[in-house]
Amino acid sequence: MPDRRRVLFVTDLAYQARGRRYCDEDIFLTSRLRDDFDIALCHPLDAAAMMDAFDVVVVRNSGPVLHYQKEYDTFREQATACRTRIYNPLSGRGDMAGKQYLLDLTAAGYPVIPTIDRPEDLHLLPEAGQYAVKPKAGADSIGLTFVPREQLSGLAYGDILVQPRIDFRYEVSFYYVDDAFQYALHAPDPERRWVLEPYEPTDADLAFARPFIHWNTLDHGIQRVDACRTQEGELLLVELEDLNPYLSLDLVSDRTRDAFVASMTASLHRFLDAQPRT
Repeated sequence: MPDRRRVLFVTDLAYQARGRRYCDEDIFLTSRLRDDFDIALCHPLDAAAMMDAFDVVVVRNSGPVLHYQKEYDTFREQATACRTRIYNPLSGRGDMAGKQYLLDLTAAGYPVIPTIDRPEDLHLLPEAGQYAVKPKAGADSIGLTFVPREQLSGLAYGDILVQPRIDFRYEVSFYYVDDAFQYALHAPDPERRWVLEPYEPTDADLAFARPFIHWNTLDHGIQRVDACRTQEGELLLVELEDLNPYLSLDLVSDRTRDAFVASMTASLHRFLDAQPRT
């Protein structure tokens, strides 16, 4: 029998997230992945010191990295220098790399909430009652504020993004392993982001989400495409989460949950087979 692969599973089990229980999700995932792998859990602050002893580092519900940015940057630098296998790979172009992708996707004409970061681009934003101002390095709505249009010209640009505040019907999230769609959930009440229900996507919904997965060019890993449905029925990208997307596995059926675990397990094996350790 071949040796079992060793997985360092990075998670902050004590992190208090609004409307989500990170610890429950990661306890469940590791209990199931243990069927195929030897697994140890560690806090994100301990990952750099421990990762050399493992075949792969799986970064899951580790909390917003801006709370430990210096340590996270060290982790990335060390993993890159040592060619450590990180899942998701560190080449992600979505939230893993900050919010620049919202600007890039806006400029490229993708269906995304229009986003700018320079006062000279204010004319590119549609008229709205209010505008969302958020830090480029933000997460979990940290630092998010709303201002009227007349205040936009006086903002301190450079490290912020500006978007129109969209009057949407609901938010919907599409969950992927590698490039394969797994399931979708939506929040019927716009004021309750994490009160989610199963959602049956249409072909048009999946045709909206898939180009963002392809744009991100991650061959392996877990991604979540968050979108809002406008009053006119259009879907617009809110976030492309490729660092540590919460999966809300407690809200899907047993069959869907089992299928997700099987997909993640197969993805990890493919990743390890494709990335031999040097």
